[in-house]
Amino acid sequence: MIARIDHVSVAVRDYPAARAFFEKVLGAIPCAMARDDRLKYVWQTFALGDLSRIELVYATEAGSFLDPFLADRQGSVHHITMQTPDIEAAKKTLDAAGIPYFGYNEYPDAYWKELFIHPRHAFGVLIQIAEFEADEWLAPEVTMPRGKTWEVTRTDTGCTLKMAHPGGGIVEKHLDRDQIDALIDELSAMT
Repeated sequence: MIARIDHVSVAVRDYPAARAFFEKVLGAIPCAMARDDRLKYVWQTFALGDLSRIELVYATEAGSFLDPFLADRQGSVHHITMQTPDIEAAKKTLDAAGIPYFGYNEYPDAYWKELFIHPRHAFGVLIQIAEFEADEWLAPEVTMPRGKTWEVTRTDTGCTLKMAHPGGGIVEKHLDRDQIDALIDELSAMT
């Protein structure tokens, strides 16, 4: 049902300070960002390292759905987003287990389908389950070019192998000459 954890969402009051912390101190790379005028908030995802992501959410004006959550704190983990390859199958699994969910939403062009499990049914954690293509939400510098699944670059000691990760992003592995020879042998044995 769940392919992976996609990101942890952190609700903050002071978005500029939070963004500066994640970018300048931790090296996060800004990715997708959107504003929701109906719920009065903005979200932005950031890539950290090769496969980790965090999302910052903040209210844009009074009356945001985040107001009660941030009433007595500057910021905190708001929810965890888990990626599923099939939201309908996820709904059936939850229904069969008697786990209620809410907020089912399918955005235009079906680029993002989501539902939520309330913390009282998920051991104190708000869980968002979503069906989407991860690379569409990442910055180009942390993804492989469209249609390319791997890239090899020669180094002084061997090579660097970069591969597109199915959950979005790039996996990078440095191989020395002995590892390259072993890989060639294994691949040759397959043909």
